[in-house]
Amino acid sequence: MAAAAGVSRGTVSRVVNGSPQVSEAARASVLEAVQQLGYVPNRAARSLATRRADSVAFVVSEPESRVFTEPFFGSLLRGVSKELSASGLQLVLVMAWTAREHAQVEQYVRNGHVDGAILVSVHGDDPLPWRLMENGTPVVMSGRPQLSHPSLPYVDSDNVEGARAATAHLYERGRRRIAAITGPQDMSVGVDRLAGYRKALRGRRGVPRDLCAFGDFSQESGERAMRQLLERDPELDAVFAASDMMAVGAMRALRAAGRRVPDDVAVVGFDDSETARHTDPPLTSVRQPTELMGREMTRMLLTLIEGGSTTTDPVIVPNELVLRGSV
Repeated sequence: MAAAAGVSRGTVSRVVNGSPQVSEAARASVLEAVQQLGYVPNRAARSLATRRADSVAFVVSEPESRVFTEPFFGSLLRGVSKELSASGLQLVLVMAWTAREHAQVEQYVRNGHVDGAILVSVHGDDPLPWRLMENGTPVVMSGRPQLSHPSLPYVDSDNVEGARAATAHLYERGRRRIAAITGPQDMSVGVDRLAGYRKALRGRRGVPRDLCAFGDFSQESGERAMRQLLERDPELDAVFAASDMMAVGAMRALRAAGRRVPDDVAVVGFDDSETARHTDPPLTSVRQPTELMGREMTRMLLTLIEGGSTTTDPVIVPNELVLRGSV
């Protein structure tokens, strides 16, 4: 390669690895030789030389049954993949739900198989983020960590405001017995969306306090929670569900109980996933730009991997209420 381009081996290496410390003439000569010879870089050899794995882990702390069926994860992953495509790094999908799987992920990362990690659906006091950081691995989280850490970057949606706007809209439409199906309270997203629901109803007269049931963002949990709420208050006339999948489950339970949506009970979800457009009636939902969140996390992680300066301030993306026929 060097002989064909008429340059040194070091110059060839700098051009192939994208270094700016090469003259335009030398770069043009090397690229022409690359094209003529059909050169393909040896990633394994380059990894040994640079001590880089050229890979990023996307770690989801949920069971496989949810990762492959719930639209949120697919949209987030799509954003990460698109942003990585121009970097030359590979994406490694890792699911770690059990304690044993978490230990395996930690060992995998410690062994240098990836250059950084994006952590999704971290629950409670899960030590994985801190252990990876202690090992010197660049880490970015999806969602605000419940245990704050000054050097842990994260990207999140404005969950409090989104839930507040959705619940306030139900009140403004004349609904008064407004229930909530909220997410797990060992995750900031579940805590924040419940806080937004409560904020919207604070000080409102004639509204029952904390008419809530808890789910895990899945359709099954939404259906179960809706049945519980109907037993507690058969006269409820609206429900805010903290995810679209739980809203779908709630609508199934309402239909089974003979309640019409939205005539008898109005329903609002959160995510504005593709599912929301195809329910009957179509689901009003809080749209969060999940794919954008994936892109933002990836940009943040790439900056950390390259060793450039980065802020540890969180990135909070806005959301909006999308009105459809369920209200």
